[in-house]
Amino acid sequence: MVGKKNVVFGFLFLVLSAGLGPLMIIEYMPGVNAAGAEKQEKLGRLQQLKQDNFEEELEPLPPEQIAKANTDGILALNNLVNARQPVDLIKTPHAHGNLEALLNIAAGIALAFIAVSVLFKQIISWVFIAGALLHSGAMYLAVVFQLGWAIAVLNSGIGAGLVLLGLLLIGVAAAMGMRAEIVKD
Repeated sequence: MVGKKNVVFGFLFLVLSAGLGPLMIIEYMPGVNAAGAEKQEKLGRLQQLKQDNFEEELEPLPPEQIAKANTDGILALNNLVNARQPVDLIKTPHAHGNLEALLNIAAGIALAFIAVSVLFKQIISWVFIAGALLHSGAMYLAVVFQLGWAIAVLNSGIGAGLVLLGLLLIGVAAAMGMRAEIVKD
């Protein structure tokens, strides 16, 4: 069965890309949570000051104290944005990797029901695997391990192009020879 390698690859790649979820939580969320708590404290103080007409104990707050409270709030927001940046970076290869793993599984199953030449099916199969590796695989290596060559591969667009080509080819193959039962290769 030509699509078997896509199903196997898809499940293994899904484990790898889904594993980025726990990495995000374990590695980065403590910092995000701490920055979120700091933001809540600093902005809570600003909200309270505004509600009290910038007075404390019925005395107007000096401008420098208002400015300091504003600065603290802005810096707390900035710290939260900076703490979230690694999580936001990992979300992209995480989502794309999961999608491309599932596309490989679906393509592998679909190939079992398509009656076209074995060579055409092999091309489709390898295009899907190469597309996933050169797109979300390169994304994973670029973001998690910061490998420069992976960034260059990702920026070339070849991986995303191969994923789209695979979708086009399997659509054409399905139109040519989709069957209701598994096809012997």
